[in-house]
Amino acid sequence: MTELLANYVCGQWQTGTGAGTPLYDPVLGQELVRVSSAGLDLAAAFQFARDTGGAALRALTYAQRAAMLGAAVKVLQSHRDAYYDISVANSGTVKNDTAVDVDGGIYTLSTYAKLGESLGDRRWLLDGEAARLAKDPLFQSQHLLSPTRGVALFINAFNFPSWGLWEKAAPALLSGVPVIIKPATTTAWLTQRMVQDVVNAGIFPAGALSVICGSSAGLMDQLQPFDVVSFTGSAQTAAVIRSHPAVTQHSVRVNIEADSVNSALLLPGEALGSEAIDLLVKEVAREMTVKSGQKCTAIRRVLVPQSLYNHVAQALSARLSKTTVGNPRIESVRMGSVVNREQFVTVQQGLAYLQAQTEVLHDGAQHTLVDADPAVACCVGPTLLGTRNASGSDASDRVHDTEVFGPVATLVPYRDQDLNHALQLIRRGQGSLVASVYGTDHGALARAASELADSHGRVHVISPDVAALQTGHGNVMPQSLHGGPGRAGGGEELGGLRALGFYHRRSAVQASTQVLSQL
Repeated sequence: MTELLANYVCGQWQTGTGAGTPLYDPVLGQELVRVSSAGLDLAAAFQFARDTGGAALRALTYAQRAAMLGAAVKVLQSHRDAYYDISVANSGTVKNDTAVDVDGGIYTLSTYAKLGESLGDRRWLLDGEAARLAKDPLFQSQHLLSPTRGVALFINAFNFPSWGLWEKAAPALLSGVPVIIKPATTTAWLTQRMVQDVVNAGIFPAGALSVICGSSAGLMDQLQPFDVVSFTGSAQTAAVIRSHPAVTQHSVRVNIEADSVNSALLLPGEALGSEAIDLLVKEVAREMTVKSGQKCTAIRRVLVPQSLYNHVAQALSARLSKTTVGNPRIESVRMGSVVNREQFVTVQQGLAYLQAQTEVLHDGAQHTLVDADPAVACCVGPTLLGTRNASGSDASDRVHDTEVFGPVATLVPYRDQDLNHALQLIRRGQGSLVASVYGTDHGALARAASELADSHGRVHVISPDVAALQTGHGNVMPQSLHGGPGRAGGGEELGGLRALGFYHRRSAVQASTQVLSQL
């Protein structure tokens, strides 16, 4: 039998009981490792993290905790090649896609290490200025942010086993809150290995960092009032978490990132040959194929004026046709597989569901797999659909309601010169993580961005002057907010030091000005 990966709880490595759940290579079909959390004493694991890990972290200053993050970055960088090998084998990603996850996670961790340095030798944060409570300024109110005396439970998605770990853990650990990571079982290997390397380096105090691989059964039951939980995944699972007694009865703080039907919008008034059109086509094709479209921020709907529909359809199809699909170990391959056979079937079913209201503009099934057996490999070619005309865009409710988590996008035409129509269509997504806007008129771009801001966590504006500088529609940068309202879950992560707010409790200290000065 293949190796059974150990869990790290209560300051020690522990293997679960039973045979465990196998993890597979989604291209070659080979079993890689197994995971199990059966038999773990979850109550003891959470209490150890809360009491031992939390107390040790809170005894440190922000600058000291930032130094620990920096030390972890160096450890992770030294094992980078091993992480790439695991990602290729377990996630089926090509080298560039692996970099988005592995290097993106390490970069995010390093960003918070640097941000933490600026907080200095403090153990709590002041929130705003003191406010006088009476005519005499001697007695005032000062809001204080203190690290919560609980544990942070992270229930992560399969698509980013590295970045999903560190983008949550970095601000939590910097805040002084111990973390327990529950990675998605399918790709838990990379998360477990990264935690193992950092733990073995002895950087963080015992109980600060734990990982549980396998079933999530019983995890929510361990949460107490000052704990927090952050979840990335489906809206269905998010609903279960929100309805758990820990949340409804004990007010455990929750952050959710769920489904998101993200959009890319080409503004009215762009003529054939416009650089903005070329930028749109390039970015959409990239977003469709990076990580085989398995990104919560990937572009799902592409909105263009009706008169440019055919032109954009042809340009996108031509670019997508050059994408080589297959074994990610082959240098010429540009797109690997989806994560497993279950996801492969789900993508195929989603495609069929959307095709009932759309036309196929580029058929991913026409891509011949490179060094991969179609009967085994979970590879899906990039597929572009379209809603034919502006009235079809209004009628195709499935396009606005359904996220196919794979290399799939739909071209959605709107009435020429009618930006309001385009905005109405975008808002039918009921809240998204990100929308990108393309055009050459800076004023029009600013107006569109402001109109989309209330229904998106991030608006990515691309004009020709920033073509070489823009960070990408789907790339989540730690300096910017990640999350979104409505269907996207209503959560907020990252955004620089804003992320620390989730792990702190705000209170008002009412006291003499002299007392407040000591804070």
